Parts: sequence; C-alpha cells; structure tokens
Amino acid sequence: MLVRNFQHTEAECAYTLFVIATFWVTEALPLSVTALLPALMFPLFGIMPSKKVASAYFKDFHLLLIGVICLATSIEKWNLHKRIALRMVMLVGVNPAWLTLGFMSSTAFLSMWLSNTSTAAMVMPIVEAVAQQLINAEAEVEATQMTCFSGSVNHGLEIDECVNEQETNEKEEKTKPVPGQSNDAGKISSKIELEKNTVTGIKYRTKRDHMMCKLMSLCITYSSTIGGLTTITGTSTNLIFTEHFNMRYPECRCINFGSWFLLSFPAAIIILLLSWIWLQWLFLGFNFNMFKCGKTETVKEKASAEVIKQEYKKLGPMRSQEIVTLVLFIVMALLWFSRDPGFVSGWSALFSEYPGFATDSTVALLIGLLFFLIPAKKLTKTTPTGEIVAFDYSPLITWKEFQSVMPWDIAILVGGGFALADGCEESGLSKWIGSKLSPLGSLPVWVIILISSLLVTSLTEVASNPATITLLLPILSPLAEAIHVNPLYILIPSTLCTSFAFLLPVANPSNAVVFSYGHLSVMDMVKAGLGINIVGVAVVMLGVFTWMVPMFDLNTYPSWAPAISNGTMP
Repeated sequence: MLVRNFQHTEAECAYTLFVIATFWVTEALPLSVTALLPALMFPLFGIMPSKKVASAYFKDFHLLLIGVICLATSIEKWNLHKRIALRMVMLVGVNPAWLTLGFMSSTAFLSMWLSNTSTAAMVMPIVEAVAQQLINAEAEVEATQMTCFSGSVNHGLEIDECVNEQETNEKEEKTKPVPGQSNDAGKISSKIELEKNTVTGIKYRTKRDHMMCKLMSLCITYSSTIGGLTTITGTSTNLIFTEHFNMRYPECRCINFGSWFLLSFPAAIIILLLSWIWLQWLFLGFNFNMFKCGKTETVKEKASAEVIKQEYKKLGPMRSQEIVTLVLFIVMALLWFSRDPGFVSGWSALFSEYPGFATDSTVALLIGLLFFLIPAKKLTKTTPTGEIVAFDYSPLITWKEFQSVMPWDIAILVGGGFALADGCEESGLSKWIGSKLSPLGSLPVWVIILISSLLVTSLTEVASNPATITLLLPILSPLAEAIHVNPLYILIPSTLCTSFAFLLPVANPSNAVVFSYGHLSVMDMVKAGLGINIVGVAVVMLGVFTWMVPMFDLNTYPSWAPAISNGTMP
C-alpha cells in the first residue's frame, strides 16, 4: 500500500509538471500566472502542504534581485548607462567594423549589470541615429559629386562593389540615381522603391545601407545576450541556476559571483568576437582593410563620429548623482568578487563563526539600501517672504521608481520553478527520472553534454529562457547523478546554452526590440542566429572540457553530490 501511494504521488507530480510545461511552451497563460499553479496543485494532490509550497516562492535569489534592480534603476534614472555606451564607442573609433565592435562591447558590458532587454532598448536609439547619419552623409557626398561632375560615374558605387562583388550590373545601375535629383526620379526602378524600411518608410539609398542597418541592429541584441552570460545577475537564467544548484547541493559552495565570472567571461569574449566576425562577413562581406586601425576617415565616418560626440555633449558634465551611482556600482562588484574568490580568503572569512550566512544577496541588499538613503538633490520651497529654503531631500531612487523597474513577473516565475523543483523531490519524481535515465551512462560524457546543450538551445527558441531552465534543471540534475557525473558538467553548459535564443524575434525580448525598428526580416535573424547558435554551443563545449575542468574538478564525482547506488551505473 505504501509503494502504491508513493507511485501515485509521482504520477500526480509528473502530471503537474506536464501541465506547467505545456502552458509555459504555448504561453496559453502569462508565464508568471502559470508559475502559480504548483501552489494550487501540490496541496490538492497531497504532494506538499500549502505553507511549504509558499515558502519556495521567496528565496535568497529574490533578495539578490532586489539589490540589483536598485542599482539598475539608479543607472537608468541618471543616464549613466548612456554615458558609458557613448564613451566606449568614442574610444574604438568610427570605422564601420570597429564602430560595430564598439557598440557590441558597450552593450555587452551594460548587459552584465542591467537586463538584456533594457540594455537593447537603451542602445538601439543611439545606433539608429548613427546609422541614419551614415546614410545621409554618403547621400550628400554623392549629390555633391553629381553636381560638380555632371555625367561622371557615381563613385559611391565603388563601395558596393568592394563589399559585395557578386552584385550584378543590373543592380548597380539601379542604385545610380541620387535621392533629391528630380530629373532622375522617374528612372528609379520598382525594385528600389520596395527597398525601404517597413516601419518608418525611409528608403535605403543602396543595398549596402540596408545591410549596414541590419548588421548594427543584430549586433545590439546578440551582444546584450552574450554580455548577460558573464555574471550571475546578468540574466535571470543564471540566477535561477545558482539558486537551484545551491538548494540542491548546499554543501557545495563553489558557485558564487567570482567563480561564475571566471568560467563564463572567456566564453563570452570568444563568442562576442566570433559573432562580430560572422555578422560582418554575412552582411558586409569580409575585407581585411575594414579591420585596419589608423586609416584616414571618410566623410561618412566623420559624420558618424560627429553624431556620437554631439550625443555625448548633450549629457553635459558628469553630475554628482552619476558619480555616486558609479562608485556604488564599483563597490558592489568588488564586494561580490572578493567575498569568496576561491584562490585566496575573501572578506566572508571575517564572519567565520557563521560560514555561508553572508551571500551575494547580502552585498546586493547593502548597496541597494544605500540608494534609498543617499540624497540626490534638495527639495526647496518658497516662503511667504520670498526666501527659498530646503525642506527635504530626494534620494538617488524612490520606491515608485524601483517599482516601475522591478520585474515582479520574473520573481514569481522563478519562485514557481523552485516550488516545482521541491515538489519533484518530495514526490520522488526526481529519483524516478534519474533511475530511468541511468542507461545513458553508457554514452560518452561529451555526447550527453552535447545532446543536453542542443536540446536546451532548441527549446529556448520557442519557450522563454527562464521557463526553459526552470523546467529542465529538475531533470538534468538527477540525470547527472544517475550516470555518476559531476552535476556541474551538465548544468553549466545547459545553463549557458539557455541564453542562446538568437533565431526568432519572439525568442527573446531584446530580439523583439531591435526587430521593431523595421530593418530586419525573420529570415535575416534566422540566418544570422543559426551561425551564432553554432558558435555559442561550440565555444561552451570547448570551455567545459578545458578551462572549466580544473576550476571545479569536473572529472571527479564530488562528495557534495548524493551517492546513488544503481546497478546500471558505470
């Protein structure tokens, strides 16, 4: 009777998991609403009491998220993010290839600390202004050339020929008319008339201009995703993995801000550089001259540099609020890195009487509270006598401003994932899954890792990243234990690959942001994203078998993982 009830509970938990997975993949209900279903179904099925389920919805992760959002709110409020982005672009120069790399670097850096979506939404208007200025500058130059040398060849076409040598003479002829010349207006072919932005209606002067806009749009969304890989707080999937791992393996204290940065930063840098080269080749063609530094600037490049400088000048001198936010940002990062670096004793050793009590969320809360305490400006009023007096002060951020940025939907979604994981453990479903997956131990480890990475990468294109990782972590952890492999060997690459939602506009909110500007078609994103997906999985596979192995001793089954006795285990 006891065995029968135990199996019955497993089946009910599996049914709950199936329902939630279906709703998450199809988005029949909002993701955060679906995440509340464990709180409803587990008590009714007798899997977990309601109080225990409710406690899973607010964990250490949520405190960390609150502190990070305080920082993000202040950065966005005082325009520090815009200053950082423009300054980094000014440093790399305005050569098209280096300009693209500058935007990708600044976007990736901001995405380490802000959400991927808000980063893309912030940088994209700057990119759009620069792209339009590039197009307008070249049109003005060619108009001047046509005026001065009537009947001569349009030298602007030489650019197109260098970039895409496969263009036919017919296409080149169609690009000859210069906008603004009335006597040539009637000669513009219908094909060129259709070559325009479907959102703004702005026509692209040449095919290269359109390709340039596509390139710059995609580099923003992809770099915002890649940058989010590097920190635990950079994207919600990293946070979900960290909390799940620390809850399932509390004796392992190897995953923290510093260790995650060391394992993911090299991978992110390699993926970013290879993505840059791939996008350049795909949309503008590969030309070694475009990568040369110190070349004489063209009129287009000078115009682009001027736009960036003007945008930077509009920000004015750095204000005290920006300085304070920047200082707090640096202090938070330093405290995260130095808490428990691994190779030396960190500041957490000062609290040796309470090991493991102070976590990254402790640092985030400490700095986050300071944003509500440090005054940003005085509030004044005029007395009846005409005297202006200060009666209060405004902090760096207010609660309303924090509320407007705080992603409560993600907080509930993550809580639902924790509740689901607890239910799988309580019901015995995790052990049952592990026992059924143990025959996979006969496969080479690299094949198992590759299969799980490809599975995650494919699923995340049609389901949200947080839903994907939340659904698969309770399955992949028992798999690693069943085949007697270090759980980090499978969980780390799977977590990183969950962010590789590059193929479709709906796969990632930042993809939708840049797609809304009208430069891209779905096929553009599929072609570009497929290449970056392959690059991403390949680099993650490289990392998990090279520099990540000595960091976590991945070749050894750890003592902190449960010892499973199974006859099918190798």
